[in-house]
Amino acid sequence: MAKSPKIAVFGGGSMATAIVKMLLENVDELGWYMRSVYALEHIKKQKHNPNYLSSVEFETEKLVLSNDIDEMIRYGDYLIFVIPSAFLQGELDKASESLKDKIIFSAIKGIVPESSLIVGDHFYTHYKIPFENIGVITGPCHAEEVALERLSYLTIACADQYKAAWVAKQLRSDYIKCNISDDIIGTEYAAMLKNIYALAAGICHGLGYGDNFQSVLMSNAIREMKRYVKKMHKMKRDINGSAYLGDLLVTGYSTFSRNRMFGNMIGKGYTVKSAMMEMSMVAEGYYATKSAYKLNQAHGKKKAKTPIINAVYAVLYEGKEPKKVFKKLADKLT
Repeated sequence: MAKSPKIAVFGGGSMATAIVKMLLENVDELGWYMRSVYALEHIKKQKHNPNYLSSVEFETEKLVLSNDIDEMIRYGDYLIFVIPSAFLQGELDKASESLKDKIIFSAIKGIVPESSLIVGDHFYTHYKIPFENIGVITGPCHAEEVALERLSYLTIACADQYKAAWVAKQLRSDYIKCNISDDIIGTEYAAMLKNIYALAAGICHGLGYGDNFQSVLMSNAIREMKRYVKKMHKMKRDINGSAYLGDLLVTGYSTFSRNRMFGNMIGKGYTVKSAMMEMSMVAEGYYATKSAYKLNQAHGKKKAKTPIINAVYAVLYEGKEPKKVFKKLADKLT
């Protein structure tokens, strides 16, 4: 009988914790890497992550826990990365083991700052991983609702549909539904962009804009996402699908959204530094805003029309007054 592939999860945050919970519904053994020795020891003794989703109790006898990234790379055949994009390369730099023969899936919503590439492209370009061995795990799915076992949906994208289906099977349960897609690049860009739009929604909320304006903002955001993604990777896709519009809506409206929360602080007058200090979690949208803006500007006159991204960039990176910037944005939206 063929030996079942082993899976290793890399990351110690809320979504990494949620993915570990999902996988343990189906696998007999699972590798889990995180850099915090304290968190690993706590999980071994107390059976839960002390920092994220602490209500989730793990069957620790099924976990192979390590803060040695090489050990986990050796362990896993399928490696699932859930490390914030801003810190991904720093963790990979610790590794001496080759990733060449591994199957890489990313649940990271952002651009790697060192390369200005989405995660899949980064692994392809810098680690020579073939595209058929690269996949994406995206939402709409909040980790907090996974912890509560509320019905949630994932989209698993990979050029090799067999690999996508296999990963989906390992994640699926009574409360997790999985869809399969071949739009690896589009779903990954969408997952990155929705954090920027959620940040915009949070700024507007902090400034006192109501539900009427938020609905117009989200309507414009999905059209902006369509233009941006088409510019980066032209293919036939339904932008109204769950991986695009669905993920945008849940991130833009939910009280669980860290990006909306971060934006709300900015709208209320917090500085970027003070908002970051107050939040215990990374708001990927902050880093994604700079990368998405610069990437689009590199297209010169052929760049996509992105008034929302431009507005968020002006507030976060040019130090412009949110009230004035979003007043101008409001006049542009239709």
